[in-house]
Amino acid sequence: MDLATTTLTKSRDAYYWRLLATALSFALFGVGGLCLRLLIPVLSWLPGEAISRRQRARRTVGRLFWVLIRFMTRTGVLTYDVQGAEKLGRPGQMIIANHPSLIDVVFLIGLVRNANCVVKRSLWQNPFTRGPVRATEYISNDGSVDMLDTAAAALKDGQTLIIFPEGTRTRPGQAPSFHRGGAAIALRGAKLITPVVIQVNPSTLTKAEPWYKIPQRRVHFSLRVGADIDPYAFVVLGPPPVASRKLNDYLHQYFNKELAKDERSAPGN
Repeated sequence: MDLATTTLTKSRDAYYWRLLATALSFALFGVGGLCLRLLIPVLSWLPGEAISRRQRARRTVGRLFWVLIRFMTRTGVLTYDVQGAEKLGRPGQMIIANHPSLIDVVFLIGLVRNANCVVKRSLWQNPFTRGPVRATEYISNDGSVDMLDTAAAALKDGQTLIIFPEGTRTRPGQAPSFHRGGAAIALRGAKLITPVVIQVNPSTLTKAEPWYKIPQRRVHFSLRVGADIDPYAFVVLGPPPVASRKLNDYLHQYFNKELAKDERSAPGN
């Protein structure tokens, strides 16, 4: 798996070419969703226990997501680099990431193909995605106490869990704001917490931004895996509501600091 891209030819940085390539990427995503809808039931018929079927479904989704990333790279839509990917995918690990773009989840699931993920509730109602998310047993982000318990149980079971504590994409120009649910899940079940700072330059595919509104130059995605955080260090700080608030505040400050550092080092600053 390539974890960084090389510089593409100047012709592929052309605006209209990238607009066409972006349209093709979204079309490929739609076709991939249809293929998953047809393929996942076939995979469920193969021999094996429920856990094996779930893992096959997750690996299939992860591989297809990485095919999409490679397609977007080869066609000049984006470039990327990933630092510290070898630290991802450990048992009981909760991966916490900020959410600046629509395809952040595509990157992380493509990188960590055995992972569980908390996904937005609408995917369970969409006819193209309902089958795959059920087969993978991804967790619906419905905001209920049951969701917190389910996510914590997955971590205790030794699964890797990906979560975006903002619950939605960061608005351009604003710092990420984390809901306390992610911290509550971590304190209930995670063996370790691993932050992943995602930087997108220039900004693209943000909240309420149409796919065809592409920037004037090619986008670069940077994913940097930070040092592990021990959830027990916060458990001992007080009762669950207090510990959850302190952990959430810590994560909020950590991401704001790291993103500010990235912003200062960006080209032109």
